[in-house]
Amino acid sequence: MTQRHDFQITEKANSIKPFLAMDVMEKAQQQEKSGLNIIHLEVGEPDFDTPPVIKNAAIEAIRDDDTHYTNSMGKLELREEIVNYYHRKYHLKISPEQIIVTSGTSPAMYLIFAATLEHGDEIILSDPHYACYPKMIKFLGGKPIFVPVYEEEDFKYDLNLIKKYITSRTKLIMVNSPANPTGMIYSKEDLAAIANLGYYTLSDEIYHGLVYKGKEHSMLEFTDRTFILNGFSKRYAMTGWRLGYLIAPPEYIRPLQKIQQNFFICANSFIQTAGIVALKECDEEVTNMAEIYNQRRIYLLKRLQEIGIACKVEPTGAFYALANVKKYTNNSFQMAFDILEKARVAVTPGIDFGKNAEGYLRISYATSLENIKEGLNRLEKYFQNCRA
Repeated sequence: MTQRHDFQITEKANSIKPFLAMDVMEKAQQQEKSGLNIIHLEVGEPDFDTPPVIKNAAIEAIRDDDTHYTNSMGKLELREEIVNYYHRKYHLKISPEQIIVTSGTSPAMYLIFAATLEHGDEIILSDPHYACYPKMIKFLGGKPIFVPVYEEEDFKYDLNLIKKYITSRTKLIMVNSPANPTGMIYSKEDLAAIANLGYYTLSDEIYHGLVYKGKEHSMLEFTDRTFILNGFSKRYAMTGWRLGYLIAPPEYIRPLQKIQQNFFICANSFIQTAGIVALKECDEEVTNMAEIYNQRRIYLLKRLQEIGIACKVEPTGAFYALANVKKYTNNSFQMAFDILEKARVAVTPGIDFGKNAEGYLRISYATSLENIKEGLNRLEKYFQNCRA
């Protein structure tokens, strides 16, 4: 009889924390299956359909048998259109050879972390931050270093505080503007000051194009020692298409490309063709979507003020607002599921975005104004009961 060996799940697989926004959404979906009406304000997914011209481009590409492997860096025409976009929007001159097209921005992030981090190397993140950043850093052997940012300071980095957290192992300073979950935007002066610290930066620019006051800036305007994350999911309502890209310093491209070749091969061919059309032809659709998001944002902020849970800082980008519920709880995880149970509204607990986001709930306005109105009416009743 052969000896049987127990199979062991790796420590890194066991230790990775769940993405709480998805946990809330999946719990809400279970409740919907039992017939309950749930208002979804938890996920950052545009409720708009992908513009028809993009869908038609993908359909035509399939009919034309555009269904084979592409260059591992992505189709040259798509990379050239990304170059044109960055020149048109930011007056930057970059090369198609600095760009790798990926199946969404998460693989792009994976490539960058894999190419820059040895075991124990550090990346500076703001706290709050997008929930998945530190999980991927840890998974690849790095160490996230959290620099707290505060509502009273517009949820922006304090440069003097960053300097205190820099060590000999610091590899990257990460910036997300417009930010998830805060909706905050860094000014050009803010970004220039971070660039002037002299370290490589990683700038997540996925919410560029969704700005309602002021103007977004690319970190490439201030330094060439930067990696850029961007994609099509948010701006073009293409979340399920999984199309993103990175821009990197030239010396990093070949290592990044080799990782792409081995782990991901290339992004989907006909979806890259659709991305070309998005960049060429959809500026008007993006503007229209942004105008509707702004109407929702204005309404949401007004109602949060009336309910008494608005932040002191106004979110002006992306499609999120944090609700400050510190006077009601120090356990946002428990409150989020209590709200789902009692008010039938799905929101994301602040703790998903870091310890410094405890006492907040993230509310997404990437849904209809009708849903937002009903959801906030339900939240108002919930907090009235809390006060009672």
